[in-house]
Amino acid sequence: MLYQFRLALYRFTLRPREEMILPVYKGAVLRGGFGYIFKRTVCFQPQTTSCRGCILRYDCPFPALFEPSPPPDAEVLRKNQNIPLPFVIEPPLDRRTRYEPGETLSFRLVLIGQAIARLAYFVVAFQQLGEVGIGPRRAKYTLERVEALQPWNWEAVTLYEDGALVRSAGEMIMDYGMVAERAAALEADGVDTITVKFLTPTRLKHLGHYATQPDFHVLVRALLRRVSSLSYFHCGERWETDYRGIIEAAKRVRLAQARTEWVDWERYSCRQRQRMKLGGLVGQATYEGELGPFLSLLVLGELVHVGKACVFGHGKYEIA
Repeated sequence: MLYQFRLALYRFTLRPREEMILPVYKGAVLRGGFGYIFKRTVCFQPQTTSCRGCILRYDCPFPALFEPSPPPDAEVLRKNQNIPLPFVIEPPLDRRTRYEPGETLSFRLVLIGQAIARLAYFVVAFQQLGEVGIGPRRAKYTLERVEALQPWNWEAVTLYEDGALVRSAGEMIMDYGMVAERAAALEADGVDTITVKFLTPTRLKHLGHYATQPDFHVLVRALLRRVSSLSYFHCGERWETDYRGIIEAAKRVRLAQARTEWVDWERYSCRQRQRMKLGGLVGQATYEGELGPFLSLLVLGELVHVGKACVFGHGKYEIA
């Protein structure tokens, strides 16, 4: 059990005030726009390109969300510079690129651990971003609504509407116990075969290379890395578990069928001033074997995503 693991899921609804043109993969635009406004709002050294060396590095909300680093008293992973960010932007999965004035665009936001308390920054930033505009035409929009969601029955509670805060979302925060209950319900039906649908480009790195085939142990390794890092750095809990035993058991689960393909995707990084390729696997894979012990991990991965570039919405999958 991960006793301190917490996450929350929200839906932001934007209403364009003028024609809005966006790329097919909208995660980078949304994340980039948020980062720009957020830094402009909270950073007192906006001319700097990195938070390293700043005297407020461990107090400012910007590095906590965008450049997390191990605290000075970290017991493990002190030199880890690849700490996952504590939020995921889930853009709509359709390939729509044009929105007319008055239509709506909705995306989901996953906040993990300490980032949940920073929801207000996301609300204010996306509110202000609407006045600046997004996309190549800098289309302006109105932040119409923010809702807290329950991920399996999609119950929604409105938190923000028409420019006003309606209520808090404390009752919608999820813990690992809820994930375990969901996994137990699946296991009660008897599970020896599952299909994982990779809905957005999924980048699973193994032995220094990105996997072109989603072997089960490669998926499990990526989930273990991501969940353990999120737990330690953002939820304040070191996950004590038998990693080697889990991986050895995962190797005995067979990839029965893979209908996946590699999809290339690019984004321009303003900070690095270069185009970056962030392609990954999409499609579905069917696994056979003793899957019960992995269900909690797989269910949690549905919520927090898996692999690299999750902050843009990559690594989203569903269990069938």
